[in-house]
Amino acid sequence: MTTSAATATTATAATGARTRTGGPKDDSNLLEHIVGWTLVVVLAMLLTQTGLV
Repeated sequence: MTTSAATATTATAATGARTRTGGPKDDSNLLEHIVGWTLVVVLAMLLTQTGLV
């Protein structure tokens, strides 16, 4: 086995053994969109009220 093959095998094994860190799941797409658009609307209202737009 060559050095590059051993390195590739080690990198693949290390990647496969990783566990999730508790971040957001992939199925929270709807909630992410709702929160994002809410932030956009609140920012637009703030800019309008302060006269910056």
